Order: sequence, then structure tokens, then C-alpha cells
Amino acid sequence: MPEINKILVANRGEIALRVIRTCKEMGKETVAVYSTPDADAPHVLQADESVHIGPASSSESYLVIDKVIQAAKDTGADAIHPGYGFLSENGDFSERCREEGIIFIGPGAKAIRLMGDKTEAREIMSKADVPFPPGTKKELEDIEEAEKIADEIGYPVLVKAAAGGGGKGMRIVNNKDEFRSGIKAAKSEARNSFGDDR
Repeated sequence: MPEINKILVANRGEIALRVIRTCKEMGKETVAVYSTPDADAPHVLQADESVHIGPASSSESYLVIDKVIQAAKDTGADAIHPGYGFLSENGDFSERCREEGIIFIGPGAKAIRLMGDKTEAREIMSKADVPFPPGTKKELEDIEEAEKIADEIGYPVLVKAAAGGGGKGMRIVNNKDEFRSGIKAAKSEARNSFGDDR
């Protein structure tokens, strides 16, 4: 593997700060990306360099693959660390890094695609006889069907979007009265965090 000298951290907040601190301990240069309201955030101030990638909405900044790749190219970053959430579970991003000659610090695109989609991941685990909590093995598009399954499992239940990770796109639903609002909130958060509300 080629030597890594400069790492772009494609995330924000505490996770970006932790990655930057670790990189510095390893003697690596760091690049932070940031949206407009994060201009003075600790991860931006701690990085050796920083690049503005868009407005507050993550769908216009942290989730835009082209902007993150361009920031890496413009700063001469050898590698990108995605942190968790955002683009960390996006197989297209991992693949694009490889295509652009940038090291992606994380799993390959195939593994991300298999495990990033939680519905697909459950199916793979089921075939491998890996135990997991009760739930569905397929994506549910019908809220009535989802409510019926939640009733069968018993409350509280965890509703989780198929895409994403890092704790985003999921809600604990304590009772039937909270179910529809919990689904709506999980879908909205997944859409805003990962650009996918499945």
C-alpha cells in the first residue's frame, strides 16, 4: 500500500476531531471539510488545512461526493477517512475514491454495499446463521404492514432506515401511538444524513 501523508476527514464534529487527533499522533497532515455554519468548529480549527464544501444542509455539503473528492484533490490528500455516518456507508464513494487514486480508509465498495443496506445485511446474516433480534428481512414500504409487524414483536421497537449508519435514521418507538411519527422521523433523518430514506 502506498504511504499516506495527508488525510482528508470527510465528516464533522466529534468524530472528525477524533480522527484528526489520531492522524496528528501518527504524524499525518490533516484536511477538514466544513459547511458554512461549521467554519469555526473545533475539527476545522484543529486540522492543518480546511476546505469549505457548501451550505448547512448536509445534502449540499458533506454528502456531495464530487465536493469531497475535489477538496482532496485540491489539497493533495492521499487518503480520505469518512468517519461514521455521512459517506462512510456509501459504496459509490468508496469506489469513486479508488477510481480517483485516493485511498479510502475503510471497507471496499462491495462490502459497504452488502452491509450498508441494513435490509441486505440482515439477509446475509440470516443465511450465515448469525443471530439477530426479531424484525423484518425485507424492506417495508407499507406502513400498515410495518405496524402489524411491530405489534407482533411487541413494543418498544426500533425502527431503522435501510440505509446509513452512525445512529442516524433510527428511532425507538415505545408504543403504537408513536409508531407513525417514529417512522416519519427516522425517514427524515436518513434522507437528510444519507440522501436515502428507505
